[in-house]
Amino acid sequence: MCLPCGTVFEVAKLEKEAAQFEAQSQAPNFWNDNEKAQVVMRELAQRRVWIEAWRKVDRRREDTAVMLDLAEEARDEGAFADAEKDLAGLEAAVNDLESRSMLSGPDDERNAIITIHPGAGGTESQDWAQMLFRMYMRWIERNGFESQIIDLQAGEEAGLKDATIEVRGKNAYGYLKAEAGVHRLVRISPFDANKRRHTSFASVFVLPEIDDNVTIKIEEKDLRIDTYRASGAGGQHVNKTSSAVRLTHVPTGIVVQCQNERSQLRNRDLAMKLLMAKLYQRKLDEEKAKLSDLEKNKKDIAWGSQIRSYVFQPYTLVKDHRTGVVERNVQVVMDGELEEFIKAYLMGKRYNKKAGTEADVDLDIEE
Repeated sequence: MCLPCGTVFEVAKLEKEAAQFEAQSQAPNFWNDNEKAQVVMRELAQRRVWIEAWRKVDRRREDTAVMLDLAEEARDEGAFADAEKDLAGLEAAVNDLESRSMLSGPDDERNAIITIHPGAGGTESQDWAQMLFRMYMRWIERNGFESQIIDLQAGEEAGLKDATIEVRGKNAYGYLKAEAGVHRLVRISPFDANKRRHTSFASVFVLPEIDDNVTIKIEEKDLRIDTYRASGAGGQHVNKTSSAVRLTHVPTGIVVQCQNERSQLRNRDLAMKLLMAKLYQRKLDEEKAKLSDLEKNKKDIAWGSQIRSYVFQPYTLVKDHRTGVVERNVQVVMDGELEEFIKAYLMGKRYNKKAGTEADVDLDIEE
């Protein structure tokens, strides 16, 4: 009886890398470069965690195999029942390790920043952006994460022009990176007096929030800061002071803004956090010398570029074009039940990496 996850987690490779980091840590001058030493120790600790987790499951596999052999020899129903329990426990342990392996990327444990942009189409797409905003807020609540709205701009008639949410909690980015891309809605428009079917698009961008362990230097001379009055629905909710902040990083052209807080200082802090996250993503792109997840999702917010379709009419169905996962109960998805979509994407991504490619399967929905 062999443990199927052994090859998936590439334990031999992890053990070899751990041995190399261990050797580096024992060098006489190892701590002379404190910053480099901390990186090595962090990499070593990460590999040790996975190696020990796999060994624990493997020991459990060996114990279960012994129990099965004893039960077979004794032909004892009680022993078979115990062995069956052990098998169920082993399966649960393997599934848990498999789930943890989906979130082993360098940024997966970080907080996440989600930005939702409506596509072309005015009120229709802005209303769809509002629906996606609600869906993600429900998902955040369902999964015990914390959230803070960094920016929220209402549409003229309905919906949202733009929304940015900070999601706090372990593995927030690891899960939510599966949602980055173009989302397509098909429904009978509530804004169409003739009750015609409309197709709307909105894009979702997901960034890892950086922490103090990551150094992103922003020179004052490279930063343009604009303040303005926050927009609102009118009346007492309209900010009477110029508390909204827009930051432009001149060398890269990256623009971020925050207007949701009453304090200009707080808005500036949140905008700076968002800017640093975007610059960090850019830095990763350069270091890897390949397109990042964000760049891959910079497609036209239009027909044929969607990662997922949500069909309300003439039938109900949500389909992920990358994995083929289908849910016919649209309402539960819009209420934040995204677990099957996220897990299938992360599992597919991991297995594709093992096969030497990160390409997602492109599946078209048929109406």
